Amino acid sequence: MSFGPHLFLALLEGTVTAFVLALTALGLSLVFGVMRVVNVAHGEFFMLGAVLAWAVSSLIPASPALGFLLALIASPLAVGAVALLADRLVLRRLNYAPEATIVATIGLLYILQQLVLTFYGPYARPVTAPISFRVQFPWFGYSGYKLVVIAAAAALLAATWYLLMRTRIGLVMRATQYDRETAQAFGIPVERVYSGIFALGAMLAATAGVLIVPIQQAHYLMGLDPLLLSFITVIIGGLGSLRGTLVAAFVIGISDGVISVFFSPTLAKIIATLFVALVLVFRPSGLFGSARA
Repeated sequence: MSFGPHLFLALLEGTVTAFVLALTALGLSLVFGVMRVVNVAHGEFFMLGAVLAWAVSSLIPASPALGFLLALIASPLAVGAVALLADRLVLRRLNYAPEATIVATIGLLYILQQLVLTFYGPYARPVTAPISFRVQFPWFGYSGYKLVVIAAAAALLAATWYLLMRTRIGLVMRATQYDRETAQAFGIPVERVYSGIFALGAMLAATAGVLIVPIQQAHYLMGLDPLLLSFITVIIGGLGSLRGTLVAAFVIGISDGVISVFFSPTLAKIIATLFVALVLVFRPSGLFGSARA
């Protein structure tokens, strides 16, 4: 394959990575932006979504499309319930103290990982894609499901933006983010808002896991890379900046796809990490973040 088609293929792969990464990193950014909680277990919510997608879709082996659709609904809801329980039992009792919640979410990471290892096993298991058509370009055929992933992730990102910017629920979330004490004084139930945000962030990560599992395979360690890339994304974009998170996700995702195709995935991770170091040195608040007093 000549350079032009090869580059086009790399851009397509990078776009898929970028949309899935944007969905995952948006959940992490929301949790930090509103709650000031660094959720180290965020990648495990991604992994749990993928594993539950395999479990749910395997219930209807005769109809991959129906099984996957059921998984796309049930898995994020189940993961959201797990996150809600973790918030009620752990984070709320710690009063959302930054240092304590980091340690708590590290513990949650290992709990979820070991539970999945115990009940699911150490094996990587595939999930059949709900559709199997290919889009024929002049140079090669490309998976139609990957294009569906792009469209579905874009729709979910747009829906999340609408929820945050155009609804009363989003207004309450943003008010809580800007000034917790004033929000409480106006009767906003801050702890319930925090629980909802933590569950929403987990559901976004789980949805990304469901979308990606027909491309990758469900595995109990698959949350590590999404966690790393999500942290890289929110640091570059600016902690708590949703616009910065989306822009950084596309920069990191597309560059990761291109570098991985032409060179190696390891080199892509090294370059992304070096970029984070440069951002932290020259603009510690991130490209779109604002410095806090």
